[in-house]
Amino acid sequence: MCDLVARTGRHLQRYENGRRLVAGCIPFRYMDINDGASDDEQKKLVEVLMISSQSGPGLLFPKGGWENDEAVEETAAREAIEEARVRGDLVQLLGFYDFKSKQPEATCRAAIFALHVKEERASWPEQSTRQRSWLTVPEAAERSCYLWIRDGNGYIPVG
Repeated sequence: MCDLVARTGRHLQRYENGRRLVAGCIPFRYMDINDGASDDEQKKLVEVLMISSQSGPGLLFPKGGWENDEAVEETAAREAIEEARVRGDLVQLLGFYDFKSKQPEATCRAAIFALHVKEERASWPEQSTRQRSWLTVPEAAERSCYLWIRDGNGYIPVG
C-alpha cells in the first residue's frame, strides 16, 4: 500500500498567456561500467527513468500541473514521487518546452529539471496505471513520446 496520495483537479492550476504551466523532471542515475579499469578510472553510464504514458504508446518523463501553492521546483519533485516514486536532488533547470494539451486547442509550457535520483520506492500513487523503466539515453530517445527528444538525436543534458 502506498503512503502518498497524488494531487488531482485543476482548481489551483497556474496559467500564463493562455498556456497551462506544468513542471517535470528527467530522473537520472549513474551506473558504474565494469570494464576492468581501476577504481580511479571507473567509467559511469547515465541512465534515465521514464514512465509509461496513460494516453498511448511510448514513454515519458514525470510531469504535471504547477499549482499556485507550489514553487516550480516543488512541482517537479512532487511529480517524480507521484508518477515514478523516486526522490532525489534537483540539479538544474534544463529548459522549457511547449506542447499540445489533451484538451482541444490548448497548449502547455513545461519547465523540465534534471533530478539526480537518490531513492527509489517499490510503491507509489500511480503504480496501478504506470510502469517505470531505467534506460540509457539512446534507448530513452528511441522509446520516447516526446518529439523534442527523438528529433534531438537522443541528447538529454543531465549531470
